[in-house]
Amino acid sequence: MKRALIITYYWPPAGGPGVQRWLKFVKYFREFGVEPIVYAPENPNYPLIDENFSSEIPSDIKILKKPIKEPYRFAKLFSKKKTKQISSGIISKKEISVLEKLMLYIRGNFFIPDARVGWVKPSVKFLSEYISENPVDVVITTGPPHSLHLIGMQLHKELDVKWMADFRDPWTTIHYHSSLRLSKSSKRKHKALEASVLKSADIITVTSPTTKKEFGMITEKPIEVITNGYDITEKIDFEIDSVFSISHIGSLLSERNPEILWKVLAEICKENALFKNDLQLKFAGAVSDEVKQSLENFQLLENCKFLGYVSHSEALRLQHTSQVLILVEINRAETRAIIPGKLFEYLAAKRPIIALGPKESDIEGIIAETNSGKFFSYWDNDELKDALLQLYKDFKSGDLMVSSEGIEKYSRRELTKQMASLVLN
Repeated sequence: MKRALIITYYWPPAGGPGVQRWLKFVKYFREFGVEPIVYAPENPNYPLIDENFSSEIPSDIKILKKPIKEPYRFAKLFSKKKTKQISSGIISKKEISVLEKLMLYIRGNFFIPDARVGWVKPSVKFLSEYISENPVDVVITTGPPHSLHLIGMQLHKELDVKWMADFRDPWTTIHYHSSLRLSKSSKRKHKALEASVLKSADIITVTSPTTKKEFGMITEKPIEVITNGYDITEKIDFEIDSVFSISHIGSLLSERNPEILWKVLAEICKENALFKNDLQLKFAGAVSDEVKQSLENFQLLENCKFLGYVSHSEALRLQHTSQVLILVEINRAETRAIIPGKLFEYLAAKRPIIALGPKESDIEGIIAETNSGKFFSYWDNDELKDALLQLYKDFKSGDLMVSSEGIEKYSRRELTKQMASLVLN
């Protein structure tokens, strides 16, 4: 059995999608001949906590931890709310305060590639000593935060150990990168570090075809697409909602505000009183003030139910009970590579999906391939309206369902098999 040292920032009790990818790989690795050793921070600053994930950690695996010093802890002295938002990627472009501008400037220009860069040097020292006494076959780093790849790069250089760099999101082309108020010098440093990592790693894994294409223009190293997936291992007791529920699971931030959807729903409500009476919009996760204001502007607030952050198990139940599931990605070219992790859980829930995103989004291909719903760009008003009316018609007749196919390849166990094959080769 080959030994893999996995260097990750997000690890239980962290909540949200970032923790799930490698938690699930670790959970199933041994079935495919890989012994995982996990290295994570001892005192991290997680914006979301979900204690339920801790139960999925195999009880007898080795977990190494080292303290981390994070600037977000000190920034909280000035603004706890804004610090939490920025650390979780919530960057509003509307009415940005002087304090926010300062925090973003410091975050973007003084901490390159990110606010966890201070963990690199002590981690390299600690892990070099550990690997010298406990050899491993491969070191795996997963980002963001992309500073963790610098740990892998240094270990690879010093110890000549095989290194895999896993990118859950892009680096310099991620949608919020332009919001960090980077100087020209800082932009060059980000680009240089990105190129160094991509050219140094033995193998690179990414979560979308578009990211593979972008990285392929920088490096000749092998790049494999291993998407995120779903892992529903226990029976979910549920009853489908009796109302026409349209649910969004996960954060709905300011730039991810689908006004086209609110506009179309408002039009249908105005034209059909029965539809308005049956409609219920459910939101599980953080919803920005801008999104709530849009819902109010379109007179949809009375149809809304804001649930706040819910546990992963509750999120799964909501996905199964909803009549329709909404997937929203920011309408920008940079987000074509983003495939939200919840898409795969949506597939497993087998409820009709309405997805909105930029043209040529990787989301569109998966939805079409699995016959799990419909994808729309932000300009497809009439097509979106027709689709919602058809879904409502099916709901009223009791025939609202989806005939998805081929979703099994997105199970976490099957994806772990693919990842393990890269480790074993």
